[in-house]
Amino acid sequence: MKKVLFLSAITSGLTLFGQSTMQDNPNKILYPQTKKVDTANVYFGTKVNDPYRWLEDDRSAETAVWVEAQNEVTFGYLQQIPFRNQLKSRMEKVWNYERISAPFVEGKFTYFYKNNGLQNQSVLYRKDANGAEEIFLDPNGFSKDGSTSLGEVSFSKDGTKVAYAISEGGSDWRKIILMDVASKKIIEDTLVDIKFSGISWKGNTGFYYSSYEKPVGSELSAKTDQHKLYFHKLGTPQKSDVVIFGNDVKRRYVGGSVSEDEKYLFISAANSTSGNELYVLELDKPNASIKTIVSNFNSDNSVIETVGPKLYIVTNFKAPNRKVVTVDIANPTPENWVDFIPETAHVLSPSTGSGYFFANYMKDAVSVIYQYDYQGKKIREIQLPGIGSVGGIGGKKEEKTLYYSFTNYITPGTIYKFDPKTGKSNVYQKPKVDFNSDLYESKQVFYKSKDGTMIPMIITHKKGIQLNGKNPTILYGYGGFNVSLTPSFSIANAIWLEQGGIYAVANLRGGGEYGKKWHDAGTKLQKQNVFDDFIAAAEYLISQQLTSSEFLAIRGGSNGGLLVGAVMTQRPDLMKVALPAVGVLDMLRYHTFTAGAGWAYDYGTAEDNVEMFNYLFNYSPVHQVKNGVAYPATMITTGDHDDRVVPAHSFKFAAELQEKQVGNNPVLIRIDVNAGHGAGKSIAQTIQENTDIQSFILYNMGFRELPTKL
Repeated sequence: MKKVLFLSAITSGLTLFGQSTMQDNPNKILYPQTKKVDTANVYFGTKVNDPYRWLEDDRSAETAVWVEAQNEVTFGYLQQIPFRNQLKSRMEKVWNYERISAPFVEGKFTYFYKNNGLQNQSVLYRKDANGAEEIFLDPNGFSKDGSTSLGEVSFSKDGTKVAYAISEGGSDWRKIILMDVASKKIIEDTLVDIKFSGISWKGNTGFYYSSYEKPVGSELSAKTDQHKLYFHKLGTPQKSDVVIFGNDVKRRYVGGSVSEDEKYLFISAANSTSGNELYVLELDKPNASIKTIVSNFNSDNSVIETVGPKLYIVTNFKAPNRKVVTVDIANPTPENWVDFIPETAHVLSPSTGSGYFFANYMKDAVSVIYQYDYQGKKIREIQLPGIGSVGGIGGKKEEKTLYYSFTNYITPGTIYKFDPKTGKSNVYQKPKVDFNSDLYESKQVFYKSKDGTMIPMIITHKKGIQLNGKNPTILYGYGGFNVSLTPSFSIANAIWLEQGGIYAVANLRGGGEYGKKWHDAGTKLQKQNVFDDFIAAAEYLISQQLTSSEFLAIRGGSNGGLLVGAVMTQRPDLMKVALPAVGVLDMLRYHTFTAGAGWAYDYGTAEDNVEMFNYLFNYSPVHQVKNGVAYPATMITTGDHDDRVVPAHSFKFAAELQEKQVGNNPVLIRIDVNAGHGAGKSIAQTIQENTDIQSFILYNMGFRELPTKL
């Protein structure tokens, strides 16, 4: 439901801020007065007050007025930063370069994505056999403000039809539109109310997709916990779509994928973001029933390839760093698995293409790749352009040429054309960015966390930087859900480096950089390890005189927003600026919204037992804001359509901080309207958000003009 954002503040009953500005009194901000309600929960005999719970109602006019009032304060503050427009102009100039994706063939056409520089969304183009080029799908025309984005695009087996998903306002809820490829005409009614779904075709007759029943109440925040896999037959209404899996077995996340030879449908089912069951349906056998491959949630499993009756499965079962195994479809359960690419000391992310396997290993957060044949023989190590991250290598079996991208913190993403027969790589598309990589350097260091664990961190800055403790620094982290932070280029970060800033990324426990054990070391009753790792990263940067507390900003989003919220409430003295984005900040109620219950593998829930409740309460950012503490200058960022980490987390945290903050450091919340968790955000929104973040950081570090003249 679209929110009303332009109601009169008078009708809301809120007491709003006065008219003083930074120029009138630069050290005083008058925040909207957020009302309190008498709301509480009792956990194992402990009463926990929740005075701002009314802000969880994203459909109420009162919440909408609060959003408007907060944004008025925030943007009033940001607009008076003297160098904000100058920084935005530079951001737009550097961002304005052509970006082209690797090509891919579907039916009679070759497709690729292109952005001319400042287009809000990248455009899907195609070429015919004669090389004639045209626009195939332009999402920039989907909505006036650029907030409707193109999601997954999936072609039928013969390439004559396409199903593509769109997201409106950044929501995780999707619509799927079907189109005839030759004429580009929509061929039937749009499918609606689809969430956390792939699109996998069965021949040319239809496709599999996943969704939940439409929730009761707000579709942006109501709980969704029974995912189902459907088959949509072309030419039939959505209400006739058949449930393939999920009616009788309740699972939070269900997905289906058809094998390239179209003999099998593989079904993954999970209740959390870690561990899944695996099933198979033999599509070439009439009346076949679904067969179990993995019957529990103790490992992560997916089928990467099939050759006749042989399945190739990627798994971390008895292999924390992952391996590839083979098994016959007749007896596919784990006791029959045979190692194909064994586990090593480094985390494996394999792919296939051109009749080969590619084993992409993560060694201390950077890529190393080996090529194998179908007999498991190692062909070669692929020589990469440098130290960094490789993505996308792989494709269909019949393809003769493959493509991959390479990037690191100072190298813009470059696409390489790869010949799998010779192992040779050549540049296919190198972007022309107004950024001289030769002036900058990245180095990896290892530092000790609180318990003595060595943690890797990559630090990037201008060459010849002075170690005087006065370099403005952003320390970024995530530390959860088995997610690995590998080196990648960002225009926003390039601008930060250009201004003499340091950008440091710590590979914290809870991530996937060193496999399942590394992940588990930052979950549930060990979650404090993640915060300790991040605190130790900040202390390392300060000890090396790269920066100091007066010039340090900490930043993270989603689970990384939790990281920032926890660290700034535990060690408010450590940093000058804190930037929690779309964060999970109320650890006692996160699992009651949307699909949040699926995060319990990482977090646990307050209902589990008294020990888990106490642990969560003692680091939950919303509950650990204390009266009379001087917190760092804080700008919380969220989107009003975020239906993954609902904005109520950010709203409640902002209200607590604004009430209890002492001193002159500002506490602002910047709420993007018609925006979600981040996916599909327009270029214009992205540029403005990054401009505001960097302006806020530098201004609160004492800069009144940009460190480097533009």
